[in-house]
Amino acid sequence: MPTFTVVPVEDVEDGSNSGAAAGGNRPISLGKIFSEEQEADSSEDPFSGDDNRRESSAFINPDMDTETYYEGKNMALFEEEMDSTPMVSSFLNKLANYTNLTQGVREHEEAEDGVRRAAVMVPHMGTFIGVYLPCMQNILGVILFLRLTWIVGTAGILGSFAIVSMCCICTLLTAISMSAIATNGVVPAGGSYYMISRSLGPEFGGAVGLCLYLGTTFAGSLYILGTIEILLLYIIPPEKVVKETTANDMRIYGTCCLLLMALVVFVGVKYVNKLALVFLSCVVLSIMATYAGAIKTAIKPSNFSVCLLGNRTLKNEMFEKCAKTDVELWNLFCDSPYPNATCDEYFALNNLTEIQATPGVLGEVINDNLWGNYGPDNMVIEKKNLSSVPAEANNDKLKNYVFNDWATYFTLLVGIYFPSVTGIMAGSNRSGDLRDAQRSIPIGTILAILTTSFIYISFVVLFGACIEGVVLRDKFGFSVKTKPVISILAWPSPWVIVIGSFFSCCGAGLQSLTGAPRLLQAIARDGIIPFLQVFGHGKANGEPTWALLLTVGICEIGILIASLDHVAPILSMFFLMCYLFVNLACAVQTLLCTPNWRPRFKFYHWTLSFLGMSLCLSLMFISSWIYALVVIVIAGCIYKYIEYKGAVKEWGDGIRGLSLNAARYALIRLEEAPLHTKNWRPQLLVLCKLNSDLEVTHPRLLSFATQLKAGKGLTIVCSVLEGTYMTRGDDAKKGEQNLKAAMAAEKTKGFSHVVVSSSLRDGFSILIQSAGLGGMKHNAVLMAWPTGWKQNRDSSARRNFIETVRETTSAHQALLVAKNIDHFPGNQERLKEGTIDVWWIVHDGGLLMLLPFLLSQHKVWRKCKMRIFTVAQMDDNSIQMKKDLQMFLYQLRLNAVVEVVEMHDSDISAFTYEKTLVMEQRSQMLKQMQLSRTEREREAQLIHDRNTASHSAANDKAAGATSDRVHMTWTKDKLQNERNKHKENMAVKDMFNMKPNHSNVRRMHTAVKLNEVVVKKSCNSELVLLNMPGPPKNKKGDENYMEFLEVLMEGLDRVLLVRGGGREVITIYS
Repeated sequence: MPTFTVVPVEDVEDGSNSGAAAGGNRPISLGKIFSEEQEADSSEDPFSGDDNRRESSAFINPDMDTETYYEGKNMALFEEEMDSTPMVSSFLNKLANYTNLTQGVREHEEAEDGVRRAAVMVPHMGTFIGVYLPCMQNILGVILFLRLTWIVGTAGILGSFAIVSMCCICTLLTAISMSAIATNGVVPAGGSYYMISRSLGPEFGGAVGLCLYLGTTFAGSLYILGTIEILLLYIIPPEKVVKETTANDMRIYGTCCLLLMALVVFVGVKYVNKLALVFLSCVVLSIMATYAGAIKTAIKPSNFSVCLLGNRTLKNEMFEKCAKTDVELWNLFCDSPYPNATCDEYFALNNLTEIQATPGVLGEVINDNLWGNYGPDNMVIEKKNLSSVPAEANNDKLKNYVFNDWATYFTLLVGIYFPSVTGIMAGSNRSGDLRDAQRSIPIGTILAILTTSFIYISFVVLFGACIEGVVLRDKFGFSVKTKPVISILAWPSPWVIVIGSFFSCCGAGLQSLTGAPRLLQAIARDGIIPFLQVFGHGKANGEPTWALLLTVGICEIGILIASLDHVAPILSMFFLMCYLFVNLACAVQTLLCTPNWRPRFKFYHWTLSFLGMSLCLSLMFISSWIYALVVIVIAGCIYKYIEYKGAVKEWGDGIRGLSLNAARYALIRLEEAPLHTKNWRPQLLVLCKLNSDLEVTHPRLLSFATQLKAGKGLTIVCSVLEGTYMTRGDDAKKGEQNLKAAMAAEKTKGFSHVVVSSSLRDGFSILIQSAGLGGMKHNAVLMAWPTGWKQNRDSSARRNFIETVRETTSAHQALLVAKNIDHFPGNQERLKEGTIDVWWIVHDGGLLMLLPFLLSQHKVWRKCKMRIFTVAQMDDNSIQMKKDLQMFLYQLRLNAVVEVVEMHDSDISAFTYEKTLVMEQRSQMLKQMQLSRTEREREAQLIHDRNTASHSAANDKAAGATSDRVHMTWTKDKLQNERNKHKENMAVKDMFNMKPNHSNVRRMHTAVKLNEVVVKKSCNSELVLLNMPGPPKNKKGDENYMEFLEVLMEGLDRVLLVRGGGREVITIYS
């Protein structure tokens, strides 16, 4: 036995040191063993770090040349398996060098700098920089600075607390689900789209990925509209480009801002990334200034005041002093500056009151702001506890008051607020840049959500406690000299909020225009949506140029809406849809308990995921049920499109596992009770024949199966190859692929399988016995009539067919045999007229009645009428039979023309006698004479011709002379090899003296007479369905059985022989 020496291996950098020798053997370290392979890999594959790895492989970069590598090593026992199962040390080495940076990222940065960087194998970003800060920057944004005060003033402290709590809990539950998914293995760059698509499959992944892309794109519109709102209202004087409406100002300036940002993103992404810290600093400074201002206000109120006329809030941007003596204020309500001027009635009857905008933390302010103040559009904002004298409204003077620009209600505020909590996936989108993504993503994301939730809730309390209610309900700050309401609480200056929020919105807009095209590029490169493939291309450095152009176009749609409040609910819908499926993915994976579901993050449960999913769905319909339905329809259309035309991807997703579990459950339930007659439908086992090229010989057999099934029920298409699986395994796989291709061409929905067996008979027997699974087993067999059974050199075709009939009968399965299957109509044909004739000879379960109805459901046979023929004997009352059959069809709800055919007893004709005799002579001859295959056919044809010419001469004394005139075509060698020549000659002579069996004569008589009637009545029909008689119990009569069937179908084009399975398949009951 070989001797193995175990030596310690030092963990040196180059891995080239070896241990000391032991005896005559020199032990070799594993580092040296694999050093040659690592050098070969590094020289052959210089770009092994990019994204060109195979996702379906269980190992990373498994393909390597190991044929000569292990020669002389101590692993000879495993050397033949090294191609598929590499050494553990080699696997761990390649795992350590694994990188998940997306292709083109490094090249893009190098192209911008013009400098080739050294490869960095280990990302360097930690939890704080890589996850926490990006999530904070994406969560805190435009809604916080421009709309949160208005939401608090409108919904009240309690209503705002409910809104913030619902949205924050929703994102927290989603973050928990996302953390479980993100820690279940390595997440390559691609973030949430990658997690959803690989967890729920390409259909859900593509639909949700596009929803996430549209949400990110509309987020860019939201931030740009916020930027322009800050710019036009609070930074520059209100000099409008278009004089009519402010909406046109938003459109013009917003379009210019969008083009400028797109240009920045196109020129250099690195500048956007470098400015991200600056933008985040602006957000942090603004928040700190707000907290500082709240503390200062509690000590000393600010100088901002609000002017009220009666209890109505005035816009104080047009006057300086809140007094009727102020000329500017007087001119707003009076027609002249003189004391005797005619003034507005409400102005004349009510006094002016000036109150502090931020009176400090007072109980009175909290009480006023505790409950909501909803109202219709154009309603003037009034202070509740301040009295006023009512007067007739003057619409011309309403523009001087602060009023609601649109109707407010709770669900509207939910849709506007929700975008302020999005951005929780910023960390997962950077998974390729993290040092330890499985640790950083859960901790950083959850900490960011908790931090921002605290900020939002504390701001709700601070706003409600420190700012006057009429000011909070002033959306644009017209009552405080046109300043953001949040800015009057800031310290040391309101400009800190104005400038900070402006740069924050600019940075968020740039980040959206940077991330959305890359997300679209990732979806396009996956190839799951064919029409998006053009957006997977870009510049040589990887920049998604075409995706950026599409993003700019979609973003422009949001800008043309020209209202931040209208864009926010749209954005909420897309993100809620994405979060819903993140929770669904986690719940599905948890409930399925798949072996690969082993997340490192343990603080999750499927109930939390379902709660998050339900909350997401509820928030969608709470925000806007119309938008929710539109987004669901969009996602559904994308799902069906990918399902119909998308590329086939197998990602080991949870939906496939869910389908397997559902299928297993359904199969078990199906076996619990026998199938009821009302639920019976043909579950087909289609026996196909493959030619020498492994192509389907009769593709119309698949077409007929499609027409019969209409895509419903079970269809198993099978074939048998003769041989052993070891030698014909590749042929079996190729044949199965050809079967699938033929099924796709004929639109046959079902399963395909090719079996390799020692004989065709055994293969067919195995398929009939074992095809299907559990309750989903076939109950009917469909096959083509063996047309060339007479011309075959051996009798295998005949024997296989008859044994198939016997086995289906024993298995209580129906049998459908199609004659001239190649003449049947294809799926593209349409039979404009004609009939489907059913010849109901014996009742074997009603399958003959059901098949024409099923065929008429298909568009090929839809216009064909159904006719049912039955045969009456001499002692039958044909008139009563017709009435009974019509009533039976009426109760079966079948529309068909009924006709009763009378077959009178008649003498057996000479033709029938002669035909039976020829059949028996041919069978006897083939048994007695051991001729070659070609000689059998010649002798049988000669005997047939001779006896057809003169049957009477076969029974007289000249039989011997007649037989002497039969010239045998045996060769000389064959004659010499015959051992019993005299006995055989005597057997041939006896064969011509034989008389036909009486039973066979009767059967032939029935076949001939029935064929005459069928041909007469149904020669022009599109399809004829006949009862198929069973084979004789005594196998000695098998040779004659095929002749009977041939005679029965003679002269008919399309025939379907039907043999029932011995159970009722149709019922008159509901």
